[in-house]
Amino acid sequence: MTDQSPQPHADGQPPTVEKGGLWGVFLSAAGLMLPPFGVLLSLLGIHQGRKARRAARENSGHAPGAVLSMVLGWIGVLFSAAAIAGYIVFWDEYTAYQECSARALTVSTQEQCDAAWRSAVSERAGIPEDEVPSLGGSA
Repeated sequence: MTDQSPQPHADGQPPTVEKGGLWGVFLSAAGLMLPPFGVLLSLLGIHQGRKARRAARENSGHAPGAVLSMVLGWIGVLFSAAAIAGYIVFWDEYTAYQECSARALTVSTQEQCDAAWRSAVSERAGIPEDEVPSLGGSA
């Protein structure tokens, strides 16, 4: 096995630590929590991770979190792309649900909106109604 720890510089100085990778992890994690709008944050996390790795390589240092930020960033991009595709495919059902929810003044009418959402998505996607996630937070 080889030792992957950074070696001291020839002049005896300790290796540099590039902290940009940690910022990249923060941006990528935020992008994962905000789909579909988090795609921008995820892309920034990927960019920050690459930049940190490049700087660490040039300065014979290391960049903790740089690879993790790029991996999380790509996962965030894929997750956001799937969310955007879902919005596009089910746009009519989603807008009908939003309009119904805006008119719903009681719990029972909101439950009717949830049931209509499940029914419409189930019919369109060809899956059982009980497997369609609720947008209103009720089970």
